[in-house]
Amino acid sequence: MPGVSNFPTDSGSGSQPETDHEASPLVRIRSLLPGLARAEQRVAKVVLDDPSSVARRSITEVALAAKTSETTVTRFCKAIGVGGYPQLRIALAADTARSEARASRDLGGDITADDDLASVVSKVGFADARAVEETAEQLDIGELTRVTELVAAAGRVDVYGVGASAFVAADLQQKMHRIGRVCFAWSDTHIMLTSAAVLGEGDVAVAISHSGATTDTVEALRVAKEHGATTVAITNFPRSPITSVADHVLTTAARETTFRSGATASRIAQLTVIDCLFIGVAQQHFDDAMAALDATRAAVDGHRLGIRPDGRRRTDRGQ
Repeated sequence: MPGVSNFPTDSGSGSQPETDHEASPLVRIRSLLPGLARAEQRVAKVVLDDPSSVARRSITEVALAAKTSETTVTRFCKAIGVGGYPQLRIALAADTARSEARASRDLGGDITADDDLASVVSKVGFADARAVEETAEQLDIGELTRVTELVAAAGRVDVYGVGASAFVAADLQQKMHRIGRVCFAWSDTHIMLTSAAVLGEGDVAVAISHSGATTDTVEALRVAKEHGATTVAITNFPRSPITSVADHVLTTAARETTFRSGATASRIAQLTVIDCLFIGVAQQHFDDAMAALDATRAAVDGHRLGIRPDGRRRTDRGQ
């Protein structure tokens, strides 16, 4: 298993997911940024800082701006999955055109200490909506389909996550239990490892980590894989260490900002993937899932106040 302090940069890894090249190239650049060589990271910064300008500039101008060579710019293009600099310019131009319609909604990005609460609400809402949109745009539907089928057929599903990702893991467990599927979420390191050690063929282990470099989560998934379980990683970075121990990788597209690192945009992007996975599994067992949802809804109905959402008192509990 690779060390978690550095992301692997070998683009030939068998665990790399297929990506949708129609999705924003900027999303892919951000997701691969930690695994790029230092000079390539400088090129990435030039592109991310002003993509519309790069779409109009020559390779020589970009190399000078990044304080590197034209050869490095070409290597960068190949590292992010485009054939060369001309293809990068085309992709950036197309992405710029798509984003122009949303330009008026760009609320300045990062939250500052001087922002009033109205600005904070607007920026948080914009960033969270963008995380959901960009995650949906780049999500590999073929890979999601395969994971859905595996989870739907699994005898047991264990979900690992720590910190903010632990709440996402708990959400998947709750959703799966609502449709009668055996699923457990773990966030304690020792319990994750002992849980992983008793999994086997026919079971699925799902690890959730925004960075893909959380030692506890990576180790738990590795142990599950060693014991024969099918392993799935949900991460923002497709070349992060966790992908080396995952049979299947589902990626998010979240950008964290000041005051929000690891807590909101990443969590909402992860929940988007979890919701898609859950619905896909429920579709695989549609009749049983609907019956289970009705039964679980009825089980907790007596714990709700007899008040309708419009504030009027209910006369019939079934309404």
